[in-house]
Amino acid sequence: MKKDKKGISRRNFTQLSAAALGSIPLMGFDKSLLNTRPNPNDDIKVNLFSKHLQFLDYNEMSEAAADMGFDGLDLTVRPKGHVLPERAAEDLPKVISTMKKFGLLPTMMTTNITEANDPQSRQVLETASALGLTHYRTGWLTYPEEKTIQQTIEVHAQKLAALEVLNKKLGLYGGYQNHAGNHVGAPIWDIPQILKNTSSLHMGCQYDIRHAVVEGGSSWQLGLRLVHSYISSIDIKDFKWGQKDGKWQPINVPLGEGMVDFDSYFKLLKKYKINVPVSLHLEYDLGGAEHGGSKITIDKKEVFAQMKKDLTFLKNAWQQAE
Repeated sequence: MKKDKKGISRRNFTQLSAAALGSIPLMGFDKSLLNTRPNPNDDIKVNLFSKHLQFLDYNEMSEAAADMGFDGLDLTVRPKGHVLPERAAEDLPKVISTMKKFGLLPTMMTTNITEANDPQSRQVLETASALGLTHYRTGWLTYPEEKTIQQTIEVHAQKLAALEVLNKKLGLYGGYQNHAGNHVGAPIWDIPQILKNTSSLHMGCQYDIRHAVVEGGSSWQLGLRLVHSYISSIDIKDFKWGQKDGKWQPINVPLGEGMVDFDSYFKLLKKYKINVPVSLHLEYDLGGAEHGGSKITIDKKEVFAQMKKDLTFLKNAWQQAE
């Protein structure tokens, strides 16, 4: 039987089911006691963002991800996702069970959660914790025009601090993604301010190198230096600048074909001793799969081939970065 590094049976732990949710708040069981960060030179664990397999059911999705060589799935547990938040207690156990059948690890999910006191959000997190998931991405935060940037930062800092309290109780690691555009987290410098009331362990950052390079150009290394201690997970994609409809804009491309310097990036991650769960995103043309379409316009074998190609590039680039 496979055991965790501290000798706890992983099978016994992940056999918790939604039926046990009522006891979760009383358990105070902190999975951080069971987790230590892998050696930065170890292989990375790559999860496929399930948004790109939205055209498949749980069984087909899990089988495809396993066949391609992924370690797990970054499950969409949000509106229009593989699991709807209001049905998390019923459907999340089903998809986790299916994933395990194909040898996939239940590690990551992407949510729309921003409030610790929202009943539906609490149920999603309690369900995820009971099923052995450990990392999740929060929902988006905004900068409303009627408040100053600093006023909004203070409000968001309180929200994420409250989420960290809940995360710690449930043994979860939340991450807010930096996203290019007029979004909270886009300039990078605001992330430490928003996370200033947290320990950065149970509520941190899901770092996105694609968006960091879009916003930071050649200074993205400084942004990474600023936030590296907050990184709890990362997502991976690539882009290049180009013209579309007469306007210059970022155009998404397969890994290695764009402007992201993966060798420099991975060398810095290893320097900072960061080896955290990875979510692979494919935002370029995949017949609608890139947008989470429930139907696609190309053969699914073409989609799978490109996913495997990006996965191979990613793992090779990580191994070669020294």
